[in-house]
Amino acid sequence: MNPAPAVDADITLLLRQWSDGRDEAFRELLSVAYGRLRLIANACMSHERPDNTLQPTALVGELYLRLAGAKLADWKDREHFYSFCARAMRWILTDHARARAREDRRIQRLLPLTPGIRWLGERKEDAFDLDRALSRLEEIDPRKAKILELRIYLGCTAEETAGVLNLSKATVDRDVRFA
Repeated sequence: MNPAPAVDADITLLLRQWSDGRDEAFRELLSVAYGRLRLIANACMSHERPDNTLQPTALVGELYLRLAGAKLADWKDREHFYSFCARAMRWILTDHARARAREDRRIQRLLPLTPGIRWLGERKEDAFDLDRALSRLEEIDPRKAKILELRIYLGCTAEETAGVLNLSKATVDRDVRFA
């Protein structure tokens, strides 16, 4: 779907005006170029995972924000502009994927302390992660580390842990939640 020659000329003119510092030209440019930018966003998104939370419209919106915050560029022509926009959309998708991966890693590092604690041993790194976490906790709060050792490694109930450490069950429950 090629834009009409009049639209091409409008885009080139608006790019020059925007390069010269006319802010209104930027807004006009995006309204004229929106359809093509949306097609580029659809093409970029076609290579993404189906569960990606970013949609083509949001991708164009993110592009708009980045373009608005960028320094003025010396645009050669509309193809230069569209090529840059396609590249910028790929950068946005890459940034989005990196953020999602960081969040996934952060979530995986959270150790769920539930009564069953079935997660221990699901991965070979689990024992190391737990040992490292308990060692760090022991430096900060030795009592909480001891409570977790009794609960996790010895399988003590909250009542048994309270009895061993001469604490109330409420204190044990509170310390487990806090830890």
